[in-house]
Amino acid sequence: MDLRTVLVALAHLALVGIGVWLIVIDARTHRLPNRIVLPTLAGLLMLVLLDAVVAGGTLSLVRALLGALILGGFYAVLRLVSPAGMGGGDVKLATVIGLLLGWHGWQELAVGAASAFVLGAFYALMLIVLRRADGKTRIAFGPWMIAGAVVGIVFP
Repeated sequence: MDLRTVLVALAHLALVGIGVWLIVIDARTHRLPNRIVLPTLAGLLMLVLLDAVVAGGTLSLVRALLGALILGGFYAVLRLVSPAGMGGGDVKLATVIGLLLGWHGWQELAVGAASAFVLGAFYALMLIVLRRADGKTRIAFGPWMIAGAVVGIVFP
């Protein structure tokens, strides 16, 4: 097994653990704490940089950075348009997810980003149909962002 494979596997194992932790926190509190999200972003950025050095290429690094900028920027615009609907933690998590999905590829980024909204909308619709929520009910979006990222990686 080469070093890059080990690097990618370790990064994904760590991100699964962090993702589960964030899902639980966001579902309970509607918060994505900076003390978890920001170190995750820094650590993932270091891994992406290390991957570029080990793999000897910068294409995946540039794609990852653009993915972070694109997805983080898109969520920042959503937050500006509707501050009550999108939290700052979602914007920061979108930057992490954009970095990760961009590292994998453009298709993974597109599928993962879109899947978050589809899964979140389906969940909200089910709550409304079951009369457990209405159009004003706040729903934690972090879990759907993380689930969308998994979909983007597993089913590009």
